[in-house]
Amino acid sequence: MSVQLTSFDLADILDSDEAIAEYLSQVLADGDSDELLRAIGYIAKAQGMAKIAQDAGLSRESLYKSFAVGAKPRFDTVLKVIQALNIELKAQPAH
Repeated sequence: MSVQLTSFDLADILDSDEAIAEYLSQVLADGDSDELLRAIGYIAKAQGMAKIAQDAGLSRESLYKSFAVGAKPRFDTVLKVIQALNIELKAQPAH
C-alpha cells in the first residue's frame, strides 16, 4: 500500500486579510523572531512577491533572500515590507 502525500504551502491558505491577521497575531504572540520573519515571507508570497518587492522598493530576489530561513534582514527592510503588505502593527499593554 502506497501513501500519497500532498504538498502544503502556507501561502495558499493566507487568502484573506482576516486569515493573514490571525496568522500574524499568533506568530507575534509566540514571540519567536525567526518565525515572524518566515511568516512575513509567507504573507509576501501569498500576496505576490514581485508586487510586494516593488512596493517595498526592493528587488524580487532581495525580498526572497531577506525572508529565507536563517536570514537576518535589517529592521528597516522588515518595516518596508510590512508597509508594502498593508499590515498595520499596533502596540497595546500586555494583559
